[in-house]
Amino acid sequence: MLSKLFSPLKARSSKKLPETLPEKEFIALFALMISLSALSVDSMLPAFPHIAESLAVDDYQKTQWIVSVMIFGMAFGEILFGPLSDAIGRKKSILIGVGIYIVGTLIAVFATSLSVFLVGRFIQGLGVSGPKIASRALIRDLYTGSAMARIMSFITMFFILVPLLAPSIGQLVIEVANWRWIFTLLIVQALIAALWLIIRQPETLSISNRTPLNRKRLLIAAKTIVMRRDVMALTLLLGSIFAGMMLYISTAQSIFQDVYQTGDKFPLYFAMLAAGIAIVSFSNGKMVQRVGMFRCVLTVLTVLFIASSSLLICALFYNGVPPFPLFMALGMVMISCVGMVFGNVNAMAMEPLGKTAGLGASIISSLSSLFAIILSVVVGQLYHFTITPFAGGFMVFSMMALGMLFISRKSKKIR
Repeated sequence: MLSKLFSPLKARSSKKLPETLPEKEFIALFALMISLSALSVDSMLPAFPHIAESLAVDDYQKTQWIVSVMIFGMAFGEILFGPLSDAIGRKKSILIGVGIYIVGTLIAVFATSLSVFLVGRFIQGLGVSGPKIASRALIRDLYTGSAMARIMSFITMFFILVPLLAPSIGQLVIEVANWRWIFTLLIVQALIAALWLIIRQPETLSISNRTPLNRKRLLIAAKTIVMRRDVMALTLLLGSIFAGMMLYISTAQSIFQDVYQTGDKFPLYFAMLAAGIAIVSFSNGKMVQRVGMFRCVLTVLTVLFIASSSLLICALFYNGVPPFPLFMALGMVMISCVGMVFGNVNAMAMEPLGKTAGLGASIISSLSSLFAIILSVVVGQLYHFTITPFAGGFMVFSMMALGMLFISRKSKKIR
């Protein structure tokens, strides 16, 4: 079954993976590696009330910082690890990032105040940028164009299963132990992924293709990337959709448990809403080489706009709290659309960057993350136990994303 599923991947790839690492193993490794950032966020969601109580957080709105501060740390780390991976190689950059991530995780484990806890979260975000950025550059070393979009879609499909179950894992840990043990599980995952990488994955950036850390050269290369209108438009597109996901993740626990009173079933409903991402990501892997990246992204962004507009209308009609089945149905459509956006748009933005893929991944991820933080924090402050900010935010973000998609289309022909 799995052989049939992945057989087209090998035939259609523009470059072959190293013989020492089979394709299915490659996908599993980098799904585990890249999912570390998502798991670090989603496994925390059921623990928000416990963290607030343990750290004496008086204003519950501040629990949104648990997500925002980590993303903020990622934005800074992404600037660092792109050039670093171009200079010293992908594997070393990933391992350095994992080391920093573990330090931040340990700080969060032993934190006794919100301020110290947030310092740990910031360092976590800083470190996890290594696996996130260098892994993406490593994949770009091996694949280009729609082939890269295809393998990213399969990786997205598999790694989404980890954060899909993350709230359930977090909930289980809370029921049998202290919330701090969630961080212990994160350290275990990081160590397994790092050891797997060391033993099995060869370095993909040869010494002759490495770019030394030279300030002048970096500034010139960065300017070249930033001046590309198509790349910057796609970067803002990613930021717009990422803002929607940040808004959802920051408010999901309160929406399910405070607004809809789902109690301990929160992880189940969270997983149901996110399950469509894996399905859409798999479908994208099958469709992208037939219909093209642009059409795939245009379709899902249009669906996202229609679904979020419909939910906003329903929210306004029901005084901010539409019936739960209606929220679940439209919410599932909205969140599922994300599965086709990130893989395709990242591939579209990375394709023209060549051997500056590390720096390019840094700039794209960092700017999109900063843009997402600004948008999500602004809209998140409007949340007061209704669905209206969630629906309205996604509607505005999808409109912005559609605009950026057409700007990128005019700047460069993307198939």
